[in-house]
Amino acid sequence: MKVAGWQRGLLRAAAGVLVLYAAVIAALWWGQERLLFHPQKLAAGHHYEQRADVHEVWVDVPGARLNALHLRLPRPDGVVFFLHGNAGSLQTWFINVDFYRRLNFDLFMLDYRGFGKSSGRIESEAQLHADVRAAWAQVAPQYAGLRRVIFGRSLGSGLAAALAAQVQPELTVLVSPYSSVAALSHEHYPWVPDAVLRYPLRTDDALRRLQGRVLLVHGLRDTLIAPEHSERLRALVPSAEWLPVPDAGHDDIHNHAAYLDGLGAALRR
Repeated sequence: MKVAGWQRGLLRAAAGVLVLYAAVIAALWWGQERLLFHPQKLAAGHHYEQRADVHEVWVDVPGARLNALHLRLPRPDGVVFFLHGNAGSLQTWFINVDFYRRLNFDLFMLDYRGFGKSSGRIESEAQLHADVRAAWAQVAPQYAGLRRVIFGRSLGSGLAAALAAQVQPELTVLVSPYSSVAALSHEHYPWVPDAVLRYPLRTDDALRRLQGRVLLVHGLRDTLIAPEHSERLRALVPSAEWLPVPDAGHDDIHNHAAYLDGLGAALRR
């Protein structure tokens, strides 16, 4: 059958689109770390301006050292093990420290590989989970018999949920959580197939295995991770406590009194 010139042109155009799509998908596969993680790097000699009860510590993991800050009070009621978001460093994340002092909770926060003063680079979701478990294993023995709170914000919420499902803390706090990165990707990039995602971070699967208290917190003006993600997680865990923050977006939720008051009340219970 003879193919008309316009048909040949259409076939060539379609083939070009397919080649371009395949190239974009390949770039997404190999370049996900650059899309997902936006670390602020700090000099090795960087000094954190913190009070004397905040200690700089290190967590040794295969191929890297993770930098962390640890607020240690004389007789704490427990510890908040804080997993931060996908950008910045401890320099920008280790804030509201007086809030935890007033509640008499220690605060432990680490920088992921390549963030702040931490060495190495993130290469897989499995590696991220292993690093978080290593940090928990180093910290948790200091709080035997005390209240253990695993706290995840934004990207850290999926890591926190997975760790909590393993160690079953007294309280798990997820702030601006996603049901999964796959679900988030469908909303922002519906043309990206699930098979391409090397960091699915299934918060929903982890929450199903949790037995302790869960607090879900979300800014109702969050346009990056919509509050509907928390609603889906609430449906999976009907016993979860729910703290909506009406005027908060994604990046400013920690500045709102409703957030601090609600979190403080949950930590005191």
